[in-house]
Amino acid sequence: MEFIQDGMPEPTPVYLEPTEFLDFDTPLVRDFAEKTTEAAKTDIERAGMLYYAVRDSIRYDPYGVKLDRETYRASNLLAARAGFCLPKANLLAASARAVGIHCAIGLSDVVNHLCTERLRRLMSGKNLFLHHGYAVLYLDGNWVKAAPAFNIELCTRFDVLPTEFDGKSHALFQPFDSKGRQHMEYVCDHGIWSDFPYHRVVKDFRDYYPEKFLNLTVRETVHRRFEEERPLS
Repeated sequence: MEFIQDGMPEPTPVYLEPTEFLDFDTPLVRDFAEKTTEAAKTDIERAGMLYYAVRDSIRYDPYGVKLDRETYRASNLLAARAGFCLPKANLLAASARAVGIHCAIGLSDVVNHLCTERLRRLMSGKNLFLHHGYAVLYLDGNWVKAAPAFNIELCTRFDVLPTEFDGKSHALFQPFDSKGRQHMEYVCDHGIWSDFPYHRVVKDFRDYYPEKFLNLTVRETVHRRFEEERPLS
């Protein structure tokens, strides 16, 4: 696996290969990529079609964080149809590679200034999220970051500005929502990988996040108590 701490990599063949997590050698991912882009004529058009397909056809679920390897495979996300930023970034990267676009994975830490009370409770009051993931695509001689996490229905529901993609500029989370409130803040960039760095992410998640955020059984107990405490409408 190639890792670039600063700057952008050279678009070598390693950024076109299938991997355990960017598994476009599976029929599910390859078919998704090919069908999504069948009307495209350029790489920028292909990348845009894939970006919006991953963003909007896969529901964003911040409560689905797990530590098993399967969760982070692109093919698993397509089967599940819901996931958080890291699997969605992996699916976009895998799909891009499937149609011949060099692609990498980038990780940054972000602060969500509009974190929901339910999620903040699971995080023990924290609003800093480790290893927000995004794809990094090589288009027309430039590397472009693209975060396809928040689907349009979620953005509309929570007054979040959707992250749009033109293939030329970075498509990252918006710093403010539609009401002008501070939303997402990128605070630390960790670099770029040729494959999803599973072991680093899992280690850092275990070191940082409370058990109730990572453990499904404990998480469900917190959800249940939260619902019981909510006032009846």
